[in-house]
Amino acid sequence: METRVDEIADGIYRISTYVPAVAAPAGFTFNQFLIDAEQPLLFHTGMRQLFPLVSEAVGRVVPLDQLRWLAFGHVEADECGAMNEFLAAAPHAEVAHGLQGCLVSLNDLADRPPRPMAHGETLDLGGKEVLRRQVMNLNTPHVPHNWEARVLFEETTGTLLCGDLFTHLGDGPPITDHDLVGPALDAEELFRQTSCLTAAVATMRSLAQLSPRTLAVMHGSSYYGDGAAALRELADGFEDRFSPEITFAGRPSTLAGHDAPQG
Repeated sequence: METRVDEIADGIYRISTYVPAVAAPAGFTFNQFLIDAEQPLLFHTGMRQLFPLVSEAVGRVVPLDQLRWLAFGHVEADECGAMNEFLAAAPHAEVAHGLQGCLVSLNDLADRPPRPMAHGETLDLGGKEVLRRQVMNLNTPHVPHNWEARVLFEETTGTLLCGDLFTHLGDGPPITDHDLVGPALDAEELFRQTSCLTAAVATMRSLAQLSPRTLAVMHGSSYYGDGAAALRELADGFEDRFSPEITFAGRPSTLAGHDAPQG
């Protein structure tokens, strides 16, 4: 396996490892995002098995021991499996996550106490004037999955660190202006990773109000363009293809005609 580093927005680097055996034959990318700032932040750590590759790639941009913040969307191996390895390598680093994730998991799992963040709270990564970096924590419970799910929005570049949203297969370019919605809906049909349909589409439409210019996607290519339109289109696609009356295979659900629970 090879891990590559590409700058997808000013000072934001995509660290990507393509694993052909996952979702073969298309394969799957596992991406982390490094914000190069006065207080560097790494969003996603990758799995423990990827730590040697990912940490070496991080070190190409900033010295590993200078990492200040570790963050991720939710508690899952590909999101934070190497959390403690990074904490050991970066003695001043802290995990920053939503309060729910800290209370439920990270107060116990992290080798150093995490820094809980409230919904809408910002974390100042330092810098001067136009180069100043600041990320906003946005809680997105159960979207795309897990109780403690959240995303980060880097305000200077308008980059939404959107985790598993827009997940798609293959080893595409680091960043594209081509449509990601169709591939993301196809991947959802394969994986069925997203919970709570009504919460998901409402959350996507709410995130669209940020008008992101870059969507930093955990699995697949990142996107540059009208991020708000892409989020609204993804929400519409979820409603069209994954309503409670339709199964993932596109066949009428056995619940159709009954009081089906709302997703």
